[in-house]
Amino acid sequence: MKKYSNIGGQALIEGIMMRNKNRIAIVIRRKNGEMVVEKETIKTPKGKWNKIPFIRGLFALVSSMKVGIKALSLSAKYFEEDEGIETEESKFDQNVRKLFGDKADDVLVAFSIVTALALAIFLFTALPTFIISLLRNSISSQYLLSILEGALKMVFFVAYILLISKMKDVKRVFQYHGAEHKTIHCVESDKELTVENAREFTTLHPRCGTSFLIFVLIISILIFSFISWSNIFLRIGLKIILLPLIAGISFEVLKLSGTTENKLIELISKPGLMMQKITTQNPDDNMLEVAIVAVKLVMDDSEW
Repeated sequence: MKKYSNIGGQALIEGIMMRNKNRIAIVIRRKNGEMVVEKETIKTPKGKWNKIPFIRGLFALVSSMKVGIKALSLSAKYFEEDEGIETEESKFDQNVRKLFGDKADDVLVAFSIVTALALAIFLFTALPTFIISLLRNSISSQYLLSILEGALKMVFFVAYILLISKMKDVKRVFQYHGAEHKTIHCVESDKELTVENAREFTTLHPRCGTSFLIFVLIISILIFSFISWSNIFLRIGLKIILLPLIAGISFEVLKLSGTTENKLIELISKPGLMMQKITTQNPDDNMLEVAIVAVKLVMDDSEW
């Protein structure tokens, strides 16, 4: 009987971050084979808003992005040290540190999140809408326009993933992503956490950020099929305003997909799992070792 866990993770540059509730463990494999381990107990969002379905997803998303960017920055720092890459802090970062002092890192993380969201909104919201709007004189059906818009979003997303997957460093991140999933499957199958046991599992997992993004794309297509194309700027504006709601719905679907074997849920999870065939790759044993160390550190029965 398969059990379900709250453990989730993120692939890093030559490492993995695992999270269970408010426990964070980052494990990075240095070039000399040494594993660097960092543990942290984070403050989880509290209050009634964080418990309301379709709203709590937004809090979870912001928290995950904040933790993830910090972990990714740390792994990049170790990677640069190992590769002898010298990077000079930008003037923008220097000015932020002068202005905000001890709060500078939080400000820089917030700026990174806003920048990433702005780029995603442009590429996967504004640009597809603008391109499809050029067909309004030829296609009168708003439903057909919305389907074409959704298809173009999907093409942009898949093309972006395929493009970055060709990069050597990104391919290794995708392998660590696979190691993360295999290890979580091992935990949820109640098997002993060993490289041999983890190796036998699939790299695909329903509770994955890739699946979340696919849910966002699919749900946005359904919702925006009912919004008029008469004013493109209004349509784009409504998309931005309703993005938190769409993210909240997607979070609930993702959460459900990781805790049930319902056939309907399994069906709607298929597109995300198919996309994971690109965003996850088979890891080597060294990567699985990193994932196992990370997941053991955040398990409920582990010493903290």
